[in-house]
Amino acid sequence: MQTLELKISFRDWLYIITIGAFFGFFISLFFYFLTSEFKHLSTLLFGTSSAVIITLLSSFLITLSNHYILPNVNKKFWYLISFIFSFLSGALGFLSSFTLFYLFDTSIAYLIESYSLYLSFTIGCLTFLVGLILHQFISMKYKHEYVKNEILESKIKALENELNPHFLFNALNSMSELVYIDPQRAENSILNLSKFLRNAINQESLINIQDELSMVQTYVDIENIRFDDKIQLNIIKTDAINNIKVPKFSIQLLVENAIKHGYISKELTIIVRVTQESITVVNDGKKIEKLSFGTGLSNLSTRLRLLDIGSLEFKEQEKTTFIIRLKGQK
Repeated sequence: MQTLELKISFRDWLYIITIGAFFGFFISLFFYFLTSEFKHLSTLLFGTSSAVIITLLSSFLITLSNHYILPNVNKKFWYLISFIFSFLSGALGFLSSFTLFYLFDTSIAYLIESYSLYLSFTIGCLTFLVGLILHQFISMKYKHEYVKNEILESKIKALENELNPHFLFNALNSMSELVYIDPQRAENSILNLSKFLRNAINQESLINIQDELSMVQTYVDIENIRFDDKIQLNIIKTDAINNIKVPKFSIQLLVENAIKHGYISKELTIIVRVTQESITVVNDGKKIEKLSFGTGLSNLSTRLRLLDIGSLEFKEQEKTTFIIRLKGQK
């Protein structure tokens, strides 16, 4: 159905109705000055209202066709049905406007009464042509957007695949040592790693904040095998953040960065604070004096921009602080 369906947004229809109203007004303005017979206010009102009614009827018929008719009809009849509807929207729209003005005894209705059917047929043919042009325009628009989204998705997936995998090798080495020292903990660690990897292979680029925080906790649990439980993670959040979506691995990457650069052979505390406006990751380890975004941080910043989620900031404070500024999310 993608080959024919006219996916026209509400904003598109507002533009089309506005353009149609102006088009109808200027056409009626032409007839208004063409001859004294049409030099009435009703001529301008009739032309404008006819264009608006035709556009509204087109909106109704296209919606009806897309949702209830085309899905239940053989594809070879789609074009025929759509173009019949385009013709009907013009013909019936004009007749509806004519009937309305005729009921109100306007002068323009009496002037065109004798050839109203001929006019309705002519306008139906015109809307048929307009429908054909509109279909091509909308199809080209959505083909362009589809290709654009495909390219964007490819870029995001490529960035996700560049995330640092070293912790996986470190975790496996640590678990292999635990097998003989502490079998129960080794088993729990393997289950944690399995959970982490299951979340990691999720195809979604944006995930719920709760899922990301759960992944972060699992990641820290795995890392604590190597660091002898010296990594303390504190997550501060409220129920108001439940609907927030973030790029996969976004908070995890900042926590990983805190461990990599902040750990100095003693207990390291990492605080993750989540609000509707921002996500802050602070650690009390070694302070970064001069920061240059490496592959991981650069990729995160790019993903935040491509997914239109927000931006990444680094604050030079007493403690190393990263902040993801979130755009408003519904």
